[in-house]
Amino acid sequence: MDAEADPPTRSRTERHKCFACYKQFKKKEHLVEHMKISYHTPHQPKCGVCQKHCKSFESLRNHLTGPLSRAGCSRTFSAQGCDLCLKLYDSPSSLGKHREICHLSAPASLGTKILPFAGSVDVKYTTKGAKAIAINCGLVGGGTDGSLDLCARVCLVDEDENIIFHTYVQPQSAVTDYRYEITGLTEEHLRNSKSHKEVQDRILEILYNGESARRLMSDSGKARLLVGHDLKRGLDCLRINYPGHLLRDTAKYRPLLKTNLVSHSLKYLTKTYLGYDIQTGEHDPYVDCVSVMRLYKRMRAQDHQGKGIGTPDSDSGFESQKAEELENMTPDELYQISKSDYKCWCLDSSIAAGLNS
Repeated sequence: MDAEADPPTRSRTERHKCFACYKQFKKKEHLVEHMKISYHTPHQPKCGVCQKHCKSFESLRNHLTGPLSRAGCSRTFSAQGCDLCLKLYDSPSSLGKHREICHLSAPASLGTKILPFAGSVDVKYTTKGAKAIAINCGLVGGGTDGSLDLCARVCLVDEDENIIFHTYVQPQSAVTDYRYEITGLTEEHLRNSKSHKEVQDRILEILYNGESARRLMSDSGKARLLVGHDLKRGLDCLRINYPGHLLRDTAKYRPLLKTNLVSHSLKYLTKTYLGYDIQTGEHDPYVDCVSVMRLYKRMRAQDHQGKGIGTPDSDSGFESQKAEELENMTPDELYQISKSDYKCWCLDSSIAAGLNS
């Protein structure tokens, strides 16, 4: 054996790193499979320090401040980051100015005063474009054990937090539990309340905004976007069937879910992302409406690079590529053809801008 011969080199297993979340795989085919199920796109929450993509804002918060957070990212975020929107700022002064805007105060409670015609407010409301309306229902209990949800109060607000419709509602069956600790309602509040049908018709009139039923399924129509938390529960009580593509539900929106894809409460989301407490006693429908609208607008206002890239209805995707072609792509190229598994609310801002221009 030649003493001066080079020592044998140790073979190294090539690793394939995901462009978005930095997971590593031994085989390229495993990276491809990961990309197919991860739905990485510019619309996912992303760390401002290392640029790692996360499934939800809770995952991003754990990455930045959790017990297993990345040390470098955690240090930078503690000095430059906003604990509500999780964005980074380049100086303490700019961070301080941002916090004055980002940390909001709770809106004034509407209360449960018994006003003329049971506190009904109905504003003839028309604006251009597909602006959003927030809804919240006060639910009392029916049935032998009071577990049946009955709508007894409803409030609608616009994007400027103005009340456009508020009334007490005559439940469709006998009330066996007014749930007073939560609703603050009594029999007296509902004595002269509007009929369920009258309330249903008025809400649909506001939401349709003069749009025909034939065009209601179109994204480009005049019908309103309906914002709420756990919308199905309230709409079921109102017996309103509204198109899914016009619903914006903070209890179902992927970036606002827990890491196990379970919904957070509106109380938790408001405290975590807006900075104030709600529902400490009676649940005020106006306060809840305003809070859910603020959450929606904060999510809608996110500025994502290439807003239309990687959306569920975009032309790109893995299904149009052969397996060999995918395995020959770089991690960046795989990321570029990846689609999201939800419609990001940032897309609403561009649609509304086009309709109002």
